[in-house]
Amino acid sequence: MIIKNKNLGQIKNLFLVSLVVSILIVSGCNIPNIPDTPDNVLTSPLPTFNSCSDLTNKLKEAGNQGRGFGLFEKTAIAETALDTGATGAGVPSYSETNIQVKGVDEADIIKTDGRYIYTISYGEFSIVKAYPADEAEKLGSLKLDEFDAYEMFVDEDIILLFGNTVVRADPIPYERSGESTGDGEVAQKMIAPDYYYPSYSFTTIKLIDISNKEEPKVVRSVDFEGSYLTSRKIDDMVYFVINNYPRYYAYAEDNLEGLKEKEIVPLFRDMDEIEIKNDVDKDFEASVKCGTVAYFEPIQANNFVTIASISMEDINRDVEKEVIVGSGQNVYASLDNLYIAEVDYNVRPMPLVRRITNSDDEDFEESTEKTVVHKFNLDNGGIKYIGSGKVKGTILNQFSMDEYNDNFRIATTIHRWSSRGESKSTNNIYVLDEDLELIGSLEDLAPGETIYSSRFMGKKAYLVTFKKVDPFFVIDLSNPSNPKVLGKLKIPGYSDYLHPYDENHIIGIGKEAVEAKQGDFAWYQGMKIAIFDVTDVNNPVELHKVTIGDRGTDSEALYNHKAFLFDREKELLVLPINLHEIMNKPVPTEDSEDDISGGTSVIRPDWNEFPAYGESVFQGAYVYKINLNEGFKLIGRITHFDEETTKKMGYYFDDQYVVKRSLYIDDNLYTMSNRKILINDLNDLDFINEIEISKGYRYDYPYGYGEIGVDTSTIPASK
Repeated sequence: MIIKNKNLGQIKNLFLVSLVVSILIVSGCNIPNIPDTPDNVLTSPLPTFNSCSDLTNKLKEAGNQGRGFGLFEKTAIAETALDTGATGAGVPSYSETNIQVKGVDEADIIKTDGRYIYTISYGEFSIVKAYPADEAEKLGSLKLDEFDAYEMFVDEDIILLFGNTVVRADPIPYERSGESTGDGEVAQKMIAPDYYYPSYSFTTIKLIDISNKEEPKVVRSVDFEGSYLTSRKIDDMVYFVINNYPRYYAYAEDNLEGLKEKEIVPLFRDMDEIEIKNDVDKDFEASVKCGTVAYFEPIQANNFVTIASISMEDINRDVEKEVIVGSGQNVYASLDNLYIAEVDYNVRPMPLVRRITNSDDEDFEESTEKTVVHKFNLDNGGIKYIGSGKVKGTILNQFSMDEYNDNFRIATTIHRWSSRGESKSTNNIYVLDEDLELIGSLEDLAPGETIYSSRFMGKKAYLVTFKKVDPFFVIDLSNPSNPKVLGKLKIPGYSDYLHPYDENHIIGIGKEAVEAKQGDFAWYQGMKIAIFDVTDVNNPVELHKVTIGDRGTDSEALYNHKAFLFDREKELLVLPINLHEIMNKPVPTEDSEDDISGGTSVIRPDWNEFPAYGESVFQGAYVYKINLNEGFKLIGRITHFDEETTKKMGYYFDDQYVVKRSLYIDDNLYTMSNRKILINDLNDLDFINEIEISKGYRYDYPYGYGEIGVDTSTIPASK
């Protein structure tokens, strides 16, 4: 039984008002009258602070205006990265990490150079002799104590690892108001101790010498205070972005005056091979001087964002770093430039509240949802700010951005909600010139829907929006000042990720969906893989499609493109799949829809019934032969689970054996889980070899004191 509330609009109004007021109260401020900012906020060079006091005052002011929201990346093409294969003299062909821009590498948990495979799993870095496949074996490894590794790059005989280290700070006394004596004081101390022991997250970078494959060694370790966002590698230079919330909030507000640089700006530590070998307890230092900390105008957040570079060729070269007051949400990089996107919540709160209570909220979200893009030039490790621009709406991920012929293109969604709870979202594409001045726009696409995926390819862009069906848009960007829709296709389901097959065909992976019998929505079902033919740009068609499993079926490739392996020449597509199937599925009737393209039926659920999820029946790699004539042909499946474990899966998988990545070397397919690498013949999937890369779970939780992931050195946190 469903009860509809006739006062939904009033409830919505009250909720939004409460939300706005709550944010302002939490920020500890009076309601400010924040001036609107122009859509272009170009400033070059960036202004800097006059002193540490100036810096802390501006950060405090930004926090009081409710702007302290650090944002993080979820996970476009100057030259579309169509090819995943690589080769060299005396080296067999091999696949590389699936990247967005050709020549701009992205870090991952597995890398190969065609002869060796390098992996990270459960706190261990491993080197595997991968070729020839029948001689494959684990050669060496490195236990990464006090370090939780995320991903890595490889360059010749150097590995660069990104990870997290938690550092303990000196104890900070609790401040209690009033006096307490006797039993009351004892009880108070039992409830709350005299001190608390803060800890802070550091992004740690380790450079590992792998010239001796059996004995890798750390030759440099660099720590930046803050949370790792993302990185890119261009030639031998690695550029990375870190978000950091100011540590000075650990102090009482009236103690901010006189704080030292080390107590304000993000901390930094750089240790060489000798210091590492001798286990030197090296102090942290301020990453930059207060007077060199820059800021974007106007200040959008009381956060720091660090943009830095490090060389993998000259491992003794100084780290280049820029510390700016701001935050990063998503990052796009071309061969020459890096773009950081952050959401702008610069609003006038009181007029905003009045608009809500008057139900005149047409432009409520439009006025609050804007994306600011900051552009930096990259030159052999150098980082130079170019300018900033602003567009309406927010972006989905890195594939929402692109640089082409010096212009920057970006796809956004503006989320609008009426007082009656109706969605009024719209989607847009904007084109900005090299100075990030707006020169072209295409607005109000697919009203009521949201962008689920996007891909820029040269003079065209492809968008997928969704609410009930999947409109697949082909957009012409040949005239940057006049973007226009060439054609669109409406089909069930949606694509979470789009990948170029060639100039006229796109691969889409996502979810199948069926419209509800009543209500303006659709139920997502199992996975869907499709090939879109855009040869006739005015009439795109879905050339081939296959569905996998029932509701609950998922793949890491849907939200992490690095899990997607495709090679057009080899006619190869490999996806990690968590397969869910509904047991004892009802037979389709005249009132249901039957889709047998993937070997399973899709039963249209009743609109007021929550559709059933399937049970976990398989996890592993689905290996397809893919071409334009035959579409998708399943060669077979590879799992790292034994049969007995698979029978006990139920709804969840044991993370140790979940296939996360795949790659090929020559005619051999390598699949990786946290425990092992399996090698199968690429043509018929016959088993060749198995290599254990880890003993299993790290039961020492990486954020507990004195355990792996915690640096036992301290940083000052009290005066």
